[in-house]
Amino acid sequence: MGDKQHSNLPPSSAKMWIACNPSAKRNAELPSTTSPYAAEGTEAHALCEYKLLKALGREADDPRSTLQFLDQEMEDCSDEYVSFVMQNVTPTSIVMVEQRLDFSAYAPGGYGTGDCVIVTDGNLHIIDFKYGKGIPVSVGSDEKGVNPQLACYALGALSAFDGIYDIDTVSMSIMQPRLNIADTYTISKEDLEAWGRNTLAPAAERASRGEGEYVAGDHCQFCKVKATCRKRAEYNLQMARYDFAKPDNLEDTEIEAILAKVDELISWANDIKDFALAEAIAGKAWTDFKLVEGRSTRKYTSESDVAKAVRAAGFDPYEKKVLGITAMTKLLGKEKFNDLLGSFIEKPAGKPTLVPMSDKRPALKNTAKEDFKEEQ
Repeated sequence: MGDKQHSNLPPSSAKMWIACNPSAKRNAELPSTTSPYAAEGTEAHALCEYKLLKALGREADDPRSTLQFLDQEMEDCSDEYVSFVMQNVTPTSIVMVEQRLDFSAYAPGGYGTGDCVIVTDGNLHIIDFKYGKGIPVSVGSDEKGVNPQLACYALGALSAFDGIYDIDTVSMSIMQPRLNIADTYTISKEDLEAWGRNTLAPAAERASRGEGEYVAGDHCQFCKVKATCRKRAEYNLQMARYDFAKPDNLEDTEIEAILAKVDELISWANDIKDFALAEAIAGKAWTDFKLVEGRSTRKYTSESDVAKAVRAAGFDPYEKKVLGITAMTKLLGKEKFNDLLGSFIEKPAGKPTLVPMSDKRPALKNTAKEDFKEEQ
């Protein structure tokens, strides 16, 4: 596998330290943590790397024997990634896999590892694989601008290869197969470099020195100090000015202001609870709160012994149930699942939900008004 080290200004958290400059230094001073989800993602990347190298006709060691999270879903997702990459490769393409990319021309000591870099006919293409399924990742847009992580990779690739190859445009792709995302955003080389000079470089300079102002927002999600950050607390406690008024007493603008922040408020409150619990488990005595045993549910000590005892009594201990779609797909494989069961699958309309206008989904008609018109 490629170089997985990262600098104190890692591309993966560029969105955070560009918006909140001092967060970079504070996060760098704290120990790194891991999770089963991160370990699973690392293994999925290793499988993607192997399969892509083989598809390109290069030598590679099969990592499957060392993968603890390997299952049919990981096999299918890595196949989708390779297929997506190969669709963007031509006979004249230069393809680099797990390429170390240095963007220190814009950020002090800045570097990272790009999953795949393709240079084809004046175009530089950065492809990033995401195995997570909890949070959809946006590739960027004309309205929102570039994805900071991919833009850092792209600037690093331009620094390395623009003098060798004649690059005019830069494409950046997110491949997130578990959420059916395969999006690409293309920008001119000049516009990307302007973003690097005007947005990335000033923020990175402040971040490397631990200077600048703390700024709270959705970029706080993966910050290591998000639970105890005073700026984030102030940001969320602004909601208190509404004094928990009943919704029908609020102006439309006030309701929309609350809607824009309510998910972050809930996330922040849960972060506070998780932090306080962890501190209590570690031995901290809070003044007005204590650690107790939570509620639990009954469970069998041994399901095999239970089944044996129930069968001996003349009863059937098992219930028969058709596997769910996800489990059935894992059992059959995606292709066979579609062949056998595709005609039996339907996707009912989802429950109406309010989202920001930036969401890509089309707006629903006002069903209440439409129903009233039909009745009239």
